[in-house]
Amino acid sequence: MGGNTDVFGAAEFISELCHTNVDSPFPVWQNGTISPCVNQLLLGSLSHAVIAITSACYISVPRLTHIASSLPIGWGFRAASTLLMALMFIGDLVLVFELQAPGIYLNVLADGCGVLAWLVHFGAVLALQRSMYRRTRGPALFPVLLILPIPNLAFILTAYVQEINHLGVLQPLQVVRLALTVTRAALVLVYILGYIFPCYRTQRDLLSCNAEDTAPLIVTFEPDGGVTVAEDGCSWLSRLLYLWLNPLLRRGKRGELEKPCDVFQLPHRLRTKAVTLRFYQCWQKCLHPRGLERPERQDRLPRGNLQDNNWSEAEPERMCEGGTQRDVKLLQVLHKAFGLRYYLLGVLKLVASMLAFAGPLLLGGLVGFMETEGAPLSKGVWCAVGLFASTFLAAVLRNVFVYEVSKVALEARVAVISTIYSKALKVSASALARFNMGEVVNFMSTDTDRVVNFFNSFHEVWSLPFQFVLALYLLYLQVGVAFLGGVAVAVLLVPLNKVLASRILENNKHMLLHKDGRVKLMTEILFGIRVLKYYNWEEHFTQKIAETRKKELHHLKLLKYLDAVCVYTWAALPVVISILTFITYVLLGNNLTAAKVFSTLALVGMLILPLNAFPWVLNGTLEAKVSLDRIQRFLTLQDQDLTVYYSQVCPEDPLSAVEMDQASFSWKQSEEDDSISVPDDKTEDGSLKRSFYLHALNLSIKRGSLVAVVGKVGCGKSSLLAAITGELTRSGGEVFVGGREQGFGLAVQEPWIQHATVQDNILFGRDFDSTFYQAVIEACALADDLNILPGGDQTEVGENGVTLSGGQKSRLALARAVYMDKEIYLLDDPLAAVDADVAHHLMEKCILGILKNKTRILCTHRIEFVDKADVVVLMDNGMIVKTGTPNEVLSLVKAPKDCKNNSNAKEKGTDAFQNERVNHVHELMKRKPMSRTVSISAVCIIKLSLRHYNNYLDLSYTASKNVSDWWLSHWISHLKDNTTELVSLSADPLLTLTFLSPERLMFHAPDRGSETSGNVSSELKFYMTVYGSLAATNTIFTAARAFLFAYGAICAATVVHKRLLSSVLKATMTFFDTTPLGRILNRFSSDIYSVDDSLPFVLNILLANVFGLLGMLLVMSYGLPWVLVPLLPLGVLYYQTQCFYRHSSRELKRLCSLTLSPVYSHFSETLSGLSTVRASGHTASRFEEENERRLEQNQRCLFSSNAAMQWLDIRLQMIGVTVVTGISLIAVIQHQLKSIDPGLVGLSLSYALSITNLLSGLIFSFAQTEMQLVSIERTEEYSTNIPQEPQEASTEVLESWPEKGRVEFVGAVLVYRPGLPNALDGVSLEVLPGERVGIVGRTGSGKSSLFLAVFRMVELNQGQILLDGVDISSVRLSNLRSRLAIIPQDPFLFSSTVRENLDPHGRHPDFRLLDALEQCHLGDVVQRIGGLDSEVGERGKSLSVGQRQLLCLARALLTEANILCIDEATASVDHKTDMLLQKTIREKFKDKTVLTIAHRLNTIMDSDRVLVMHAGKVVEFDSPAALCQREDSVFQKLLRGGEDRV
Repeated sequence: MGGNTDVFGAAEFISELCHTNVDSPFPVWQNGTISPCVNQLLLGSLSHAVIAITSACYISVPRLTHIASSLPIGWGFRAASTLLMALMFIGDLVLVFELQAPGIYLNVLADGCGVLAWLVHFGAVLALQRSMYRRTRGPALFPVLLILPIPNLAFILTAYVQEINHLGVLQPLQVVRLALTVTRAALVLVYILGYIFPCYRTQRDLLSCNAEDTAPLIVTFEPDGGVTVAEDGCSWLSRLLYLWLNPLLRRGKRGELEKPCDVFQLPHRLRTKAVTLRFYQCWQKCLHPRGLERPERQDRLPRGNLQDNNWSEAEPERMCEGGTQRDVKLLQVLHKAFGLRYYLLGVLKLVASMLAFAGPLLLGGLVGFMETEGAPLSKGVWCAVGLFASTFLAAVLRNVFVYEVSKVALEARVAVISTIYSKALKVSASALARFNMGEVVNFMSTDTDRVVNFFNSFHEVWSLPFQFVLALYLLYLQVGVAFLGGVAVAVLLVPLNKVLASRILENNKHMLLHKDGRVKLMTEILFGIRVLKYYNWEEHFTQKIAETRKKELHHLKLLKYLDAVCVYTWAALPVVISILTFITYVLLGNNLTAAKVFSTLALVGMLILPLNAFPWVLNGTLEAKVSLDRIQRFLTLQDQDLTVYYSQVCPEDPLSAVEMDQASFSWKQSEEDDSISVPDDKTEDGSLKRSFYLHALNLSIKRGSLVAVVGKVGCGKSSLLAAITGELTRSGGEVFVGGREQGFGLAVQEPWIQHATVQDNILFGRDFDSTFYQAVIEACALADDLNILPGGDQTEVGENGVTLSGGQKSRLALARAVYMDKEIYLLDDPLAAVDADVAHHLMEKCILGILKNKTRILCTHRIEFVDKADVVVLMDNGMIVKTGTPNEVLSLVKAPKDCKNNSNAKEKGTDAFQNERVNHVHELMKRKPMSRTVSISAVCIIKLSLRHYNNYLDLSYTASKNVSDWWLSHWISHLKDNTTELVSLSADPLLTLTFLSPERLMFHAPDRGSETSGNVSSELKFYMTVYGSLAATNTIFTAARAFLFAYGAICAATVVHKRLLSSVLKATMTFFDTTPLGRILNRFSSDIYSVDDSLPFVLNILLANVFGLLGMLLVMSYGLPWVLVPLLPLGVLYYQTQCFYRHSSRELKRLCSLTLSPVYSHFSETLSGLSTVRASGHTASRFEEENERRLEQNQRCLFSSNAAMQWLDIRLQMIGVTVVTGISLIAVIQHQLKSIDPGLVGLSLSYALSITNLLSGLIFSFAQTEMQLVSIERTEEYSTNIPQEPQEASTEVLESWPEKGRVEFVGAVLVYRPGLPNALDGVSLEVLPGERVGIVGRTGSGKSSLFLAVFRMVELNQGQILLDGVDISSVRLSNLRSRLAIIPQDPFLFSSTVRENLDPHGRHPDFRLLDALEQCHLGDVVQRIGGLDSEVGERGKSLSVGQRQLLCLARALLTEANILCIDEATASVDHKTDMLLQKTIREKFKDKTVLTIAHRLNTIMDSDRVLVMHAGKVVEFDSPAALCQREDSVFQKLLRGGEDRV
């Protein structure tokens, strides 16, 4: 013994502890199971030790000081079960000591560890209840800890049961131990149950940020509670069945989902800010792969400051990122951010695909069981149970897979859109010039959608080949190498499919190009609709749109017919493959049996799915790659690098604000709204041939000085300001700007106004300072305007400031710049569009007043104000000609001597018409959204695209398919009864696999018969011939349906667009002024696309599903009448479910569309005002946050919509599972009653297995069709329900009318809207033939209303307007407008050639056009850019504003009209050019009637008479000389006012 104790080691210790042999102290396996030693030591004691240690870490968790909410129920369940678990172990420990059984030490150790573990865990649970985890489900580690001891529990239970079975109940204490163990198992279940309950008891608990903060996290705006966070904190059961979505769906059914804020908040993981932060971290890791990302972490939190770094020298490292950043691939970052989670989801896809094969296998077993008389009942029951389990699991896994993939796709969408937006804010202007605005917006819309859609299809790329290979292997098991004969044809058809797919892609590409061209043209038409109507160009542009649409429809027609060929080819393929396979099989010397035929046909059906779908999945992948490359190309553009652009060396003079030394700059391309330069004449290879340059500029500007920059139109004044802000490319010299890190106060020539309130536009993200704000309002002469606006400074201005006049927009932009309180102000002609009073006010109160201590650079044509400048800079042709004092420079500016009264510029349209537009917009905003139910008018598409024969074809097609399937089952049953040669169906485990794929809903490739060779019995031959004939008939109906749908879709597309275009172009101007252009444009882009492509596609699927379901139910009822018993209640349940879903689904889809437009419009708005945003210095972060906010709102709606689809899907899947299980059990019962036909049961079950997909397909296709019909409703609304201009005419006029040019107003009264004051109030006047009349008056006096009334842009309420004695209200609009000429204030050009902008109808020869251009002093400019056929750029942006006004004047010179209306036509033209133009107008229109709204008083001093308007009434109407002599003359006061202010 002593010797033994000396060598007492680990083996002896374990042996003693476990009561085992020393030679084998630690046996793993004992008596056919795991040994007690392994079970208690490793699975028991070790697991409990881990629980104890881990739980101990949470005991010291920080506690909340104030608990304001109730304890969630789940915590109570877990605390109680944990404590009881510890008591169970204590009880078991007592019993161990009582029994004194072998292995007592092992049991004591295991029980002791259990007691310790669960007591410590109980303490941890109590601690967590009073911590920040109180309103969560606790640490995610706890459920894992719970799983650890479960195997130990299972083995103990098994051992006890075996022991009691062996010894009986002779030892009651052992039975008690068994009871304690069972109780422990029950307590584990109770613990799990605690996770099912929600984490809050009341809505108040839900909305509190934490327990010590009783303020709600989300403010409740509605009485019924706040916004719930989706999914977070829900139990696994709630997540699996989407129970958390029920409250939202109930609200949808009640019609309470009206606003985006009504939907749930996103789960925290999907929040936009969280996703962008994670994506940014991954980007940094990819940018610095060797661990260099660490230093970046500090500037990660203030994300927005990335933009501000453009204005900061503090982080030169970031400035250098432009070079390294282009090495970072977007795909690489997406892979790093979302790859692992996304790839793991593929496991779910794999398991679900494998389970899909289990259904047919078990179905074959069940049919075999029914064929065999006297087969044991257990076999049938097990088959039925197996069918239930496999279909249930496959349904759940498939649902979870789709839902989780959709969440990853949403995250990727946020990441890509945010990245594109952030890049757009940083990219240099010259680099961004490579793309037009539409292309950049497309990166965020179309390209991002394609990349995101790739997430949904990537797993198909590998799963389809997997299914194909598996089907081939199973086919080989059936017919051996004979399958190669048929498969060879299928493989040969793949290249054909490839050719078809490539042709489809090619046509799709051409169609989209023409569609883009049409939408671009439509955009310009809508922007220039006022000009279009003034010039009566509607017919010409309708023709242009029609030509583009015709090309688009040509490719659409080819697309539709190619699609039809694809459908027909793949519908016929199973027949060909089957016949060839069977012939090969027979020629190889085999006997063909019905079982072989049946199973082979099923497997052929399985082959069709991957063969058919794979090319399309591949094409989708390639499209995603193309879009990814396009986005990548944008992301690798060079960022704006201002540390390189500006000189870092301070000038010698410390007072210098701006210094330029031999600095040269160029525009790569004219791209910004404020860029005023001659166009970039590009060569075909894209290189710049003659880009506008600023040459060798030498300039020194002192701090606090006022510098006036003057020069003729197009000399480079605006380009100089752009050079100072860093928007140009510096090609030489040095430029220094002091204090540039603060940014600039920039007011561009074409004001950029945000779609927000007036106050928001002025504040521009800065804090509200009431005193300073009022001072700015006063300085910018906005006080009177705010009094006129219906909501004051809270008035919402429309897109691009549509509800404001030109002068109001200019002053609002100036107020925004002033409120920024910068040191340097760049003001680009802010005095051009305002009248004399306002111009003087702005100069005195703003430029020389509130900004008196700032450095101001003012570009202007108003020479009368230049003498107030400290320094004047004269520019010509991109060079600084002279810099000096006003006296030195003004002598070089050849302005007329008498320039005192040259400043009476009026504001365009600032009469009651503007107020009417504002009020009307507000009224529209208050209206309820458009009816969201599909109106009766929506049925027009069905009338247009579908004739009644389509329905008959669908019925015929479905009937032929059902009859062919029934014939197959009849054939099997008949042959079974009449021959003993055939193999039992139990050997065919793959019965009717064709019915299983969801894609069959689209392609409908039913099983086909086949022909056989001579050694097949005549009976078999007969059946196969009939089956083949039925199958061929089915393919013919398929082809007919496909081609007729294609034809119907093209007819519908043609008619709908034609009606829409005609209606919109005939709409009144009030409609365009009060409707956002984006809303109208959506009708011509996304809605027309739905009519062209989406609607026919989903409508086709819907009809196929409807008739397919009817046929399926008939066949199932015929085969198994008892199936009607479960089908009836399930049908009611199905109807209720789809009703519940559809209401909310429709609302959620509407909200998705509603919230998507603001994302794109904000991006477009940002791109339009990029120079202003960047110049302001520190606002880029605010714009990024606004983009995040809008994107988050859209993501909320998208997430809820996706979740609702999966909510429906899981319920439909469960209905399908019930049907399959029900039919299986009915079949087993009827087999026992010996009243069953195995063939019919096989047919019914095969249909039952596919009914789930058909049910869900029916609802989804119905919902999709309903959603697409909204597009028809929207187009129909604009085709029939918008206000139209009167087109009829009661008086026909001669071609020469009005030959005299007499204009007469007789008691004309004009009211824009009831409740507003009269814009024209009883105006009566007569303008004699050939008379020149100047029109003057204050803002809102009714000057513009006169022109609007003459052109019938707005119809008179009372009175008449006579032209040569003819009442214009009786003349056809086209005749009236074509006989008048107008030069509008806002010069609008279409992005076509100079020739088309001058003479769109091609009525004048070239020499006439060139002569008109010479008279407008544009001859040299046009020749320099390439002549009459040169492009003027998007909306004429290749020309300066002044040059555009001159081009509009040239248009008027070409007209033969006897009446000319001039509306501030030369506001942006320098004095010298203006005087020459006035001379030209006088000469060219000397015998014509000319009505001129005065913009400079000297231009109307030589008029025959002057009309003075006030409050819509005629105040004075006499010659200028006579009015000047009258002491009480209003005109004389205006004249004196102009003189006094010079």
